[in-house]
Amino acid sequence: MTLVTPPDRSRKTALAPDLRRLPDRATRAWTESMAVRPLSGARYAVDSESGATYVVDATAGTCTCPDHQIRSEQCKHVRRVAIEITACQVPPPGQTWATCDACSAETFVPEDAPEPHLCGTCRLDPGDIVLDRETGDRLVVARVTDQRANSVAIEATDCTVAEYPTNEGYPGTDLVVEATYLGDGDRRYSFPLSRLRRTDDAAIVA
Repeated sequence: MTLVTPPDRSRKTALAPDLRRLPDRATRAWTESMAVRPLSGARYAVDSESGATYVVDATAGTCTCPDHQIRSEQCKHVRRVAIEITACQVPPPGQTWATCDACSAETFVPEDAPEPHLCGTCRLDPGDIVLDRETGDRLVVARVTDQRANSVAIEATDCTVAEYPTNEGYPGTDLVVEATYLGDGDRRYSFPLSRLRRTDDAAIVA
């Protein structure tokens, strides 16, 4: 499991762009010390500067604070949640924190995302065209497994993906990617993830 405990966002901070032309509520959203904590789905807890905690629904644009409940205004708490989502300080609605299984970078993934969890840099999806760094051949990704190159045996050989001669130099802890050669039917081959590079300059050959 690669889902991780969210970073500690309990410290209240103030954010400050050029505020001279912003309306009052927008200014307070940036400048007041608040802490935003994701709950589930599109809900976020906002610890305000006053010490009160309110719940914002980012999708519905609602908040439990009096400013929204009584005046039906887009309050500073709703605005602050939007600011922190845009700045990648908290996950977008429906997503959660995770560690990329390939490079260990902190990333966001859907709350129900299956493993492996991959960041935008490492992510490969079925159907992606990739380039084999060793041969220059183009392949189509079939799937990214949650297994490591040093633990997956290659059929008809007495070695793992990591031990295969042409994979020397690639990390044994790389995730294994199953891919097919363009125009070579459905036969799948196993590669270390870092051996493959995404490319957009090829068309799938029937």
